[in-house]
Amino acid sequence: MTVDASTTVAEAESSQRDTERLRVMDLLGPVRGRLFLGTAMAFVSSVLGLLPYVAVAEIAALLLTGGARSAVVWWVVAGVLGAAGRLGLLVVANFVTHYADADLQRHLRTRLARHMATVPLGWFGGRGSGELKKVMDDDIEDMHHLVAHAMLDVASAVGLPLAAIVYLVTVDWRMTLVTLALLPLSVLAMRIAHRTMPARMAQLMDAQRRINNSTIEYVDGIQVIKAYGQDGGAYRRFSSVVDEFCDVLAAWTREAGKAMFANMALLSPASVLVVVLGAGTGLVAAGWLQPVDLLPFVLVGVGLPAPFMTLLQGTQSLRKARVAAQHVSDVLAEASLPAPTRPRVPSTYDVRFSAVDFSYDGSNKVLNDVSASCPQGTVTAIVGPSGSGKTTMTRLIPRFFDVTGGAIEIGGVDIREIPQHELLRRIAIVFQDVVLVRDTVRENIRLGRPDATDADVEAAARAARMHDVIEKMPEGYDTVVTGRGGVLSGGERQRLTIARAILQDAPIVLLDEATAMVDPENEVAVQEALSELTRNRTLLVVAHRLHTIAHADQILVLDGGRIIERGTHDELVERDGKYARMWFIQQMTTEAVQ
Repeated sequence: MTVDASTTVAEAESSQRDTERLRVMDLLGPVRGRLFLGTAMAFVSSVLGLLPYVAVAEIAALLLTGGARSAVVWWVVAGVLGAAGRLGLLVVANFVTHYADADLQRHLRTRLARHMATVPLGWFGGRGSGELKKVMDDDIEDMHHLVAHAMLDVASAVGLPLAAIVYLVTVDWRMTLVTLALLPLSVLAMRIAHRTMPARMAQLMDAQRRINNSTIEYVDGIQVIKAYGQDGGAYRRFSSVVDEFCDVLAAWTREAGKAMFANMALLSPASVLVVVLGAGTGLVAAGWLQPVDLLPFVLVGVGLPAPFMTLLQGTQSLRKARVAAQHVSDVLAEASLPAPTRPRVPSTYDVRFSAVDFSYDGSNKVLNDVSASCPQGTVTAIVGPSGSGKTTMTRLIPRFFDVTGGAIEIGGVDIREIPQHELLRRIAIVFQDVVLVRDTVRENIRLGRPDATDADVEAAARAARMHDVIEKMPEGYDTVVTGRGGVLSGGERQRLTIARAILQDAPIVLLDEATAMVDPENEVAVQEALSELTRNRTLLVVAHRLHTIAHADQILVLDGGRIIERGTHDELVERDGKYARMWFIQQMTTEAVQ
């Protein structure tokens, strides 16, 4: 039996939609009960909203036919109660869903923050700040319509028309069909116009992520761009992202505009009134309808499409909200770093790589069969050309990523068997990229050990050769610094992170060319601070300036993800291999500069 390819694709798309719907419902789980309550209240409110129109129609019929005055009074009371009940229930329903939305935003942001704390640290490296800002802020804000309005709109679009149809059928079923005639045409026009909308919306959200990343990158790098006179090229790159976003937005607006124009034309009160009066007049002239029976269709039927218009006007916001919810769900679905089934904690701190393989994308190996032993209390330097895997090798130790083959051990314990908080507590990391938070100098240092006293913080700052610098700041240790350092120079920011690592007092220290971006005047101070940090600890250092690791206990030379040489500085120079060539080139460059 041959399976139709189009049927298979359709089934796959349907299955994907079902999966997405379930994941969105999972996000709404904490407030689902309140949403159902708000929806039920909106439904009843919508039904009650029909009463004033029915009351007017019935009162008019009674007055025209000489009906009883008592019946008129009762319909007046019913109309007033219906209007008051509709307004009261709708207000309460909106309060319920809006408070639910506020609670859900708090819940999702907390859930995202907690989940992001469990994913591998390397996951953040492949994503710009703009994308993280989007999921934590923009996407959750975009879900507002889905939570606070969508279900109320659906309830209103079902409740009032359903009650109205029941009422109008009791008056005349033929005119009821005439009154509803434009609705199928509206639905057909909407389906045709919206065929490309899911793809357009996905393009729009992707363009928004790119413009977020580009904006943050442009602002972060503006000082360097200006300093090197590259603002023209940088601006053109930023401008191209903005232009792309505008093009996608324009295409999306055109598609949405077609659907909205078609529905406004078909479902406007004027269009419905023309159809109702035209058909109704014909039926009256033919003797099939009493003139008084035309009143309910004029008063009630003309307002019948209004809830549908509200629902259709929110379609684009709902689509955007669903895409945003899907993005939040995708981030929450990112695999957490596997927790150990039988946690163990090492008692010694030698580091061993055993036939380690690693790939970022599952295909191209960044590290290939890397084996090395770094005894406790020794210095191991890792050198090699750019892209050889030096930084990757150090970042596997604190489990920024998990190895794809082999194992890394600390004190004979596989790092995957060590609880993450215990592993990170035993590793001090000082990378080339300095990371500070917007807080006081004191609290930036205290990140290394949150329970440290002020005296401990000051002692760490002294050891990092930063105490005197801090004392000269406007507020001393209470001076607020930003993520980019603010009042601190590059070397001072680096020493601040070293003070943080000293305070942590971890037995293993990872340095990724901590002095590469430091000016010569600060390099001496930074080297002295590093000497304090690395004393009697297991040290792995990625180095580009080979003179800084000439006294290392062992040097590992990487090339193409493999260790091609290992030994002391003297041994490797004497061997006249890759390291020796790198050493002599740097020596010649230094002499030429001098």
